[in-house]
Formats: sequence, structure tokens, C-alpha cells
Amino acid sequence: MELAVYNISGKKTTKKVKLNKKVFGVEPNNHAIYLDVKQYLANQRQGTHKSKERGEITGSTRKIKKQKGTGTARAGSIKNPLFRSGGRVFGPQPRDYGFKLNKKVKRVARASALTLMAKDKNITVLEDFNFDAPKTKQYLEMLANFELSGKKTLLILNEHNQNIYLSARNLDRTNVTTSANLNTYQIMNAGNILMVESSIKAIENTLS
Repeated sequence: MELAVYNISGKKTTKKVKLNKKVFGVEPNNHAIYLDVKQYLANQRQGTHKSKERGEITGSTRKIKKQKGTGTARAGSIKNPLFRSGGRVFGPQPRDYGFKLNKKVKRVARASALTLMAKDKNITVLEDFNFDAPKTKQYLEMLANFELSGKKTLLILNEHNQNIYLSARNLDRTNVTTSANLNTYQIMNAGNILMVESSIKAIENTLS
């Protein structure tokens, strides 16, 4: 698949880029995508939730009423989970939600996600560019040139660029990443992907 290369003004250049079929033309593996996205979201969870169980409640341990003859259920402690302010039964405890996923599966997932975006013609290739200073207005103008204002976009750079990152940081539905930090969730969560030329070779070297 060949794609035209654009400048940030939205105009075609004379250059074209040929996408590697091993990365942008594979048979999509939906289950691999699901697993990779699931792992990414699981890793974002803090897992610091905590509720007090019966043994952690502050209170007396004396028997609050006699065992028999009251006409109600027996109760041995004010910490009983059936009572108000009692301990919670099987409540949440701090835990790590992360799980292991093989590197090969993650590579398959990223290639599958990129293939789906390429098939839907949602990938635009840009010339390598830079901003002289962080300017959100300049980044918005670039999106407007490609009719992507207000749409979910992901810009993939070859390496971190502080000016471009700061220009897009405060924009809603906009994300900037590098080819080294690219993950399946970012790809699937974006409606349109903007890639600079140099990032394509880096991604193909990693995934092919």
C-alpha cells in the first residue's frame, strides 16, 4: 500500500511512502487486540481500594445479647457484618490487576490495529516537522488543514519533541506519542492517525 506524504499545511508533496505488508497488511487478530488493550487498561488501575473486615473494626468484642430466648438471631459481636458499622464480608483489598502478556502477542496486536486503521484509510503520513515554540494554535491549524478539528487524533513521532508535545497537551481528544511508546490502546482509541515519515520505518523495524 502506497500513501502520499503531506506537509503540515495539508498539501501533498512529491514523495510517497510504501507501507510494509508485514505490519500494515496482516490478517487482523481481534483476540490479540483484546488482550493487549485489556492489559494496558489493567495496568492503569491503582488497585489501592480497601474496606475493613470484621477483624479490623474498632469496637467491643463482648457478646451483645444472650444466645437464646430473644426471638431473634444470635449475635456474638457488634462487629457482625449484618450490623450497621460492622465489618464488610469479602470486601475489596489492595491488589495488582496487571497480568503477563507475551511480547509476540503484543506485536501481533499492534500490527493488527495498524492494519485495521490502514484498511479504513485513517492513516495520514506527514513530512517530519518541528515547532519553533509550543503553540497550541499552530497545532490546531495543522488539524484543521486535514479536516480533523474536534476528532480523535493520534500523532506518532519518531522521537520525543517537547514543543509538539506541549502544543497538543491541553487539547481534548488529541494524543501525541513516539514510535517506541506506541501501544494498541492508543491506536484503537484514535479515529485518525497522523504519522511522520521517520516513525514508519521505526515501527516497521519493531513489528516486522
